[in-house]
Amino acid sequence: MKSIIKSACILMAGSMLFQSCSKFEEINNDPNSANENQVEVEYAINGSITGAQMNPDVAERSFVLYWKTAGRQHRQGGLSSGGYDDGWTTAYYNQVSGWLNGVNLAVQLAESRIANNTAKPHTKNLLQVARIWRAYLLSEASDNFGPMPIEGFQGVNPQFVSVKDVYYYALKELTEAVAAIDESIANADGLSSFDPAFGYNYNKWKRYANSLRMRLAMRLSEVDAQKAKTEFEAAAASGLLITDADHTFKVQEKPGWDDLTGVMSREWNAQLLSATLNNLYIGLGGVTSEQLLPDSLHSHIKPANYIGLKFADHMASMSNEPTIGYWFDGLHAVIDPRAYKTFIIPGQFNNPDFSPYPTYTNDAKTVKRNMDGYGEVDASFTWNAATTGDWGTKGAKNFLYTYPGTNPRLAQRFRNSTSQRIFFGPWETYFLLAEGAVRGWATPVAAQAAYETGIAKSFEYWGVTDYLSAYLTSDSYNNAGTSVRWTHTAEPGASHTMNYIDAYTKAPGTANILYPSNTLYKAGAVKNDALTKIITQKFIAQVPWLPLEAWNDQRRLGLPFYENPAIERPLPNLPGLTASNYMTSDIKFFPQRIRYPSSLANSNAAGYEQAVSLLGGADAVLTPLWWAKH
Repeated sequence: MKSIIKSACILMAGSMLFQSCSKFEEINNDPNSANENQVEVEYAINGSITGAQMNPDVAERSFVLYWKTAGRQHRQGGLSSGGYDDGWTTAYYNQVSGWLNGVNLAVQLAESRIANNTAKPHTKNLLQVARIWRAYLLSEASDNFGPMPIEGFQGVNPQFVSVKDVYYYALKELTEAVAAIDESIANADGLSSFDPAFGYNYNKWKRYANSLRMRLAMRLSEVDAQKAKTEFEAAAASGLLITDADHTFKVQEKPGWDDLTGVMSREWNAQLLSATLNNLYIGLGGVTSEQLLPDSLHSHIKPANYIGLKFADHMASMSNEPTIGYWFDGLHAVIDPRAYKTFIIPGQFNNPDFSPYPTYTNDAKTVKRNMDGYGEVDASFTWNAATTGDWGTKGAKNFLYTYPGTNPRLAQRFRNSTSQRIFFGPWETYFLLAEGAVRGWATPVAAQAAYETGIAKSFEYWGVTDYLSAYLTSDSYNNAGTSVRWTHTAEPGASHTMNYIDAYTKAPGTANILYPSNTLYKAGAVKNDALTKIITQKFIAQVPWLPLEAWNDQRRLGLPFYENPAIERPLPNLPGLTASNYMTSDIKFFPQRIRYPSSLANSNAAGYEQAVSLLGGADAVLTPLWWAKH
């Protein structure tokens, strides 16, 4: 116990700098001198939750460069093309170990005080909160690496267990914790300030635990269907789920450089719109840009059957991204109403959410760029998203496709550390219920109602509810071949005819633009069934706060459609993707996990070997996790 108290108090001392807590001053002054009697259970829980908000060093590397990249919430190379950085991984692994260390301390302190009759009336409830939070942290760590210790990070080398065992343990913990919470117990004065998520509102913690149980149960749907069904149905039947905005698990960010600084706040990360998300946005929902944008921008809106300028010599062509090779020189006729709220149009400097980052250059406001052998292109009031991968010599001549000022970029509200980071929103509960109902599992609400409520909750968050009715009844296909209306399941066909203009000759032309064949899902034959609709909407709703969940769904189901990285030249980290197969989808073309840090093998060789043996494959980015689609 002394070892874990010592290390965990160091973690908490850093986290507690962000709380006004006179009780903690002694530990803050000399954390190494703390003993068991000086550490309150709530201090340990608070330190763990606050730490998990990620200081900027860790957030940039894990949340932005790993999760948002693999989850295709923005355009970024690296992990999306199979890349890996041991330093980034080490930073995250060390931190998540500390968060688990802290919450394990909370559990041990609570259990010890209950056993020796020194517990406060609320201690039993805090024990259950700690177990719920620990279940989340274990799932987060396992979803990144695979096998993890369920009783580790306690001052000794941990014993790793399989991903299946991690999930079974987490599900059991959530079930038992909810059953043990006593909502009738009154909290001590001031206790709520030590819970940055719910202020120790136990009803909300139970809702979170049940919704989290549904999330984790659904993760097993493709490999352990009976366990998934049993756990999911029990949680769904609880009557206590995250169903309203007031139930949202969220933590307030703040400017600075500490654990509560915004996870997307680093100015040098451009956070460009991804091609994956863009293909889901365009055409979806039947709402027009004329409805969404001020009159001053209407002249930039192009016809619905226009695909843009064809740049054969300046844009990659070797990918199954449906609009590859074209640059859109305006704004799309129809687009999801959330798109312009999440990403800001290049050149729209009067938009309060326009991000000037990086403020130490003028890149964000530079909208004109030269392309070698072509000349200047003005990207003002245009809407584009480029594939990742290697664009070869074409990319070397193209100074538009990855430049901050010429692409839609994430809104400033998510960059300036004034938002609330969301860990679980009500829309996810409803999309989980919709998927469960589609699978034939018992749910308290029918599939269509759950699906439409999930969309409504997302629209409520984004402030676009005026468009909800028209959106829900739309049969308009997006670029991936999916529509919104629940009962509209007609497939879009193989292709659709679009007009374009040759960028070099200015001659107009027509092209048959393929709807992508996502061979990871039903052999590519289905693009508009109920499950595709659900995951499409879930993916959009999770932007920008839950990229790990977006990545998890793609690994689990192969949904939504992820385009392959461009392969104008071979990608050394994706050897399976070649010039002969880039029009198909394969799990070998997408990252499946993060490798363990080299420090683990160096410090705990036996544990590392145990972890890799339980992984069932090499310690590699392309090795699928147990629950992932095979």
